[in-house]
Amino acid sequence: MKYLITGLGNPGPDYVKTRHNIGFLVLERFAEKYNLGFSGSNFGEVASGRVKNKQAVLLKPDTFMNLSGKAVRFWMQKENIPLEQILIVTDDLALPFGKLRMRTKGSDGGHNGLKSVQNLLNNQNYPRLRFGIGKTFSPGEQIDYVLGNWSAEESKTLQERIDLSVDAITSFILEGSSIAMNKYNAL
Repeated sequence: MKYLITGLGNPGPDYVKTRHNIGFLVLERFAEKYNLGFSGSNFGEVASGRVKNKQAVLLKPDTFMNLSGKAVRFWMQKENIPLEQILIVTDDLALPFGKLRMRTKGSDGGHNGLKSVQNLLNNQNYPRLRFGIGKTFSPGEQIDYVLGNWSAEESKTLQERIDLSVDAITSFILEGSSIAMNKYNAL
């Protein structure tokens, strides 16, 4: 079985440490844990390899957040991966910092990356792992907040929450979405 794990974010040095790039940070840690190396390819950076007895393809789109669906659709088709075996890792303003929420379907919740995926797949029934970034900004400052760097307080536990996300992805691949949701949605 083959899985496509896509971390949403924006390419380039200006975005590396921003809240909006948590999908990239999680995939980089996942690749490190399983000794997978990213290299440039169509629509982004890709790493692939085995996670125990399963094949994983990791994707960090270079399409910028609002066009992420192009990369997801391309790699799903190229690798012949069914919808239920993809996982989109993204930030979520509606969740408190570090809270994880895995779902197998749902709306885009106003997230432009998920909106692009949903539009290009013509379906909202795909698994996603949302990483809470909180909502500690004043009205009108949402863009600056999501494209801002992690606070000193968030940085204290960020790596621990990223590692937990890697564990959730591993569970999704090896045990399936139901078990992964039961194990990680309460954490």
